[in-house]
Amino acid sequence: MQNRVNPELLPGLEIFPELDLHPENLQASREGIAQMRTPTVVDESLSLTDEVIIGPDDNPLTLRIYRPKSINESLPVLLWIHGGGYILGSIDDDDDTCMRFVKEANCVVISVDYRLAPEHPYPAPIEDCYAALKWIADNAEPLNIDPNRIGVAGASAGGGLTAALTLLARDRQYPSICFQMPLYPMIDDGNNTPSTNEIKEGLVWNQKTNEAGWKMYLGELYKSDNIPAYAAPARAEDYCNLPYTYTCVGQLDPFRSETLTYVSKLAEAGVDVEFHLYPGAYHWFEQLNPNDKVSIHAVNEIIQAVKSGFERVARVEA
Repeated sequence: MQNRVNPELLPGLEIFPELDLHPENLQASREGIAQMRTPTVVDESLSLTDEVIIGPDDNPLTLRIYRPKSINESLPVLLWIHGGGYILGSIDDDDDTCMRFVKEANCVVISVDYRLAPEHPYPAPIEDCYAALKWIADNAEPLNIDPNRIGVAGASAGGGLTAALTLLARDRQYPSICFQMPLYPMIDDGNNTPSTNEIKEGLVWNQKTNEAGWKMYLGELYKSDNIPAYAAPARAEDYCNLPYTYTCVGQLDPFRSETLTYVSKLAEAGVDVEFHLYPGAYHWFEQLNPNDKVSIHAVNEIIQAVKSGFERVARVEA
């Protein structure tokens, strides 16, 4: 399979550790991923603060707030949800990404440190994300953000939670989300699509690791017929009245097929959707190869999508 990888992206495969996601080895995988983080250098023009709110089970829920220091007007806000197969990752993973959104899309970013499976299976992670979204909307005035311009975004499992959260907010009729950006989202628990059957091993994330993630996330629901769309958004039957959507996926990502199906269903439901498929690209390619041309292009397009999502609302309001 590596002979199909864009040569620019091969170095990223060499630095990514092979994941052993058996429950007894999960903590070691978490620590291995954490060791890959580079120290955060905070841009002097930005402020980063952590706010601990009360979560849905009276659990402490940490939110990290990124905002420009020098701008006093009300800004749009992006809720960012980190990835990690519902079982890995933390709020510390995406500081650089969130700071770029603030600087280049002129917005506030709030990242949520949701609880992870298997310690906290569905619905704990999605309810944590909803609690964060509701807190943002409820506190729009003290946060000095525009309640009409709230976006939600995330990658991989964070993309899955983004897609689930927009469904949940729509059905609970609060808060209003102006756009969503579920990047290469983990949304189909069936794990039996053409691309998951093609990407069986290696390439960062694959059918084997995907099965482990879903099994731990769904817990007792795993392999049942009672899995709600808020757990696995590919199971949704109604995609109407969802916000403008941007997404992308690599052609060698196990989530290729479910992303293509999702995009088609959104478009058929009348949702405005923009999509990019990157040939020769595997899961999380843009983060593992940040200086390569295809990654730079992908990240620039992602940032532009955030700007466009907020600008669409501004044009309507004008």
